[in-house]
Amino acid sequence: MKKICIVILLNTLFFNFSHGQSYQTVKGTVTEKNSGTPVPYATVMLLNITPVIGATTDTAGRFSLPNVPVGRHTIEVRCLGYETVTVKEILVSSSKEIILDIRLQETLMELGEITVKPSINKTQPLNSMAIAGGRMLSVEEASRYAGGMDDPARLVSSFAGVTANVGNNGIAIRGNAPKFLQWRMEDVEIPNPNHFADVTSFGGGGLTALSSLVLGNSDFFTGAFPAEYSNALSGVFDMYLRNGNNTRHEHTAQISFLGIEAASEGPFTKGYDGSYLFNYRYSTLALLSPLQPEDADGTDYQDLSFKLFFPTRKAGVFSAWGIGLIDHSGTIAEKDKSKWQYEQDMENQDVKQYAGALGVNHKINIDKTSFLKTTIALTISGLNMHTERMNEHVLLVPKNVIKNTNWNFVFSSAFQKRFSEHHTNKTGFRITGLKYDMFMQDAQQTRGELQTLTDESGFSSLLTAYSSSTFRFTNQWSVNVGINAQYFTLNGNYTIEPRVSLKCQFMPNQAYSLAYGVHSRLEMLNYYFTEKEGEKINKDLDFTKAHHLSLGYDLNIEENKHLKIEPYIQYLYDVPVLPDSTYSFINLQGNDDWFLSERLINTGKGLNYGIDITFEKYMSRRDYYMITASIFNSRYKTTRDKWYNTRYNRNFVLNLLAGKEWMLGENNQNILGINARATFQGGDRYSPINEIVSLKQQDAIHDESKPYSKQLVPVLLGHLTISYKINKKKVSHEVAAKVLNITGYKDYYGHRYNYITRQVEAEREANVIPNISYKIEF
Repeated sequence: MKKICIVILLNTLFFNFSHGQSYQTVKGTVTEKNSGTPVPYATVMLLNITPVIGATTDTAGRFSLPNVPVGRHTIEVRCLGYETVTVKEILVSSSKEIILDIRLQETLMELGEITVKPSINKTQPLNSMAIAGGRMLSVEEASRYAGGMDDPARLVSSFAGVTANVGNNGIAIRGNAPKFLQWRMEDVEIPNPNHFADVTSFGGGGLTALSSLVLGNSDFFTGAFPAEYSNALSGVFDMYLRNGNNTRHEHTAQISFLGIEAASEGPFTKGYDGSYLFNYRYSTLALLSPLQPEDADGTDYQDLSFKLFFPTRKAGVFSAWGIGLIDHSGTIAEKDKSKWQYEQDMENQDVKQYAGALGVNHKINIDKTSFLKTTIALTISGLNMHTERMNEHVLLVPKNVIKNTNWNFVFSSAFQKRFSEHHTNKTGFRITGLKYDMFMQDAQQTRGELQTLTDESGFSSLLTAYSSSTFRFTNQWSVNVGINAQYFTLNGNYTIEPRVSLKCQFMPNQAYSLAYGVHSRLEMLNYYFTEKEGEKINKDLDFTKAHHLSLGYDLNIEENKHLKIEPYIQYLYDVPVLPDSTYSFINLQGNDDWFLSERLINTGKGLNYGIDITFEKYMSRRDYYMITASIFNSRYKTTRDKWYNTRYNRNFVLNLLAGKEWMLGENNQNILGINARATFQGGDRYSPINEIVSLKQQDAIHDESKPYSKQLVPVLLGHLTISYKINKKKVSHEVAAKVLNITGYKDYYGHRYNYITRQVEAEREANVIPNISYKIEF
């Protein structure tokens, strides 16, 4: 470690030698928010430098601001007949051009009626049909925020209403299980994009396969989202890959404790607006094995993502995109019986996992008020896992087998039209063909006799249609009304889901919102084909459904300070449960939940309610902070007609995030950034241990008559990011140290039997993840 620090210091001193002030070009397009058509003759100006740098958009809505000094800047866009937009916190470096996509909202006021000062709320979602329940995700924030680790999933764990663990990338929103979240890319639902997804936690995983080098700004919804989003219960991660630079080739290379990464982008040919963008990453946790749980050195993964952009003059815009990941991990059983302390010491396990998505998008403007967008995509996810366990004779016997592969064939199309300045409608459909090949076996006892739980290959479909309209009666009042319908051809179950949201900007700096919606989600396909005595006992499982109702109050206290308060309630119903038990899919997590072999019925219920509070100071004068607080309760009920705590009922979470930047170097063009985050949240819940039965069976046996009635002490997590960026002419260097869980908190993974002490104890591991990296952009 000392040698590494010395090398980094020497590199920093060497690269700090400057050859004068560095500049960069900021460019982009300005479009109308609802129709997507270019806005010509808009004025684009940099507000924070003298002399003023400005430009006017051409007939295609394009602008270019050359010779912008490196550092952070604020851009203001004005155009007659449109509301003024202010874009803050734009980080300009010497190595890469900045490309912005700015969308203007048509104003409903008559000329000369009133002068409106532009309001700033950078958290507003990008989706033009969303007026409540969402927040825009900045890729730059995912890189800057402590605990973000260039990972959008970890970034949102600092938002109000979201809880997470260090070693698990699962996102629990407002007390919901991570499996209820939908991951979406380029308008297509994709498999969980985390490495080692769904193995120990459904909806979670280790580190993300989504690179901040290729992601564009995206949306994150936490309830009562617009009608176009289907098959999602707790929230939606709506992500897009950005287009590559179409005028200049730019490259990035990074090496860190977590692995190596390379990215490249640029134009196909000179004079053509098309571009390419790709990123590849290979990683192994072997370097961090002394700080990680046992067998981490047997873990490696890699991922690839790309986007190809093909604009045409008359046929619209085409793009091809993709993301893929391959994972491998394994453990080796200890052959010396005297060293058997826990069950995993006796196990051989080999896990191979892969997932990916490929798609082609086409978007064409029908006229100046409407566009049609169509997507064809293929997604795939597969898990091959084989576990063996040593018996008392130190011989390996089978424990379980999973060989699952799922292909989704997606065709979707949506037509959006701005009928007038008061009314915009979006109507579309989605056909998802579900091809599956599943084989699962489990040995209920330790004898090694495998029982087949699922052995099925086939094809089914999920059909979706929706329509959503936004009405802007005045600049103060907006209403979105929509409906979504789904049909599952496997068993004939369907849903009809109304959605409505209302926003009132009753003062220039204050707004109220109200949102309601019915939402639903299918279960994992393997549960529909659970076999028992030759019968598929769960084929008729229905959608799990929920009513969402949320209120919102937004207050812009000052130009750079924003307060948001959101009380909410969510009522879940038709939840799969086991009859006459406390087992509910609301608490579904992973591990042994893969091997469920009992009949399920859709009679379970759930209730989540609470309040989320966010107070944020945007980046100004080179510092920022954000404070979020959530108080909530998460309960569930089965056929026993009694309410219990859910597994994810932490009751509260508090986040404090802050950062500061300094401009250093001879010409103040280098950036030193320090960012820190502290999280204080309720402890993990678990069911009481039945000590007598556990000792008899030499296993952790819970008292399921009192599910999740026990709770660990509250959690204190700390994360730290320190970075130094050196800007030179057409190249930049960045050295960064990012540490997750600097406080050394031990994540809880359940209880297990200790064969040496003959006691049941909590399984706790401190996942401290330090990542020192060097990145060059040129």
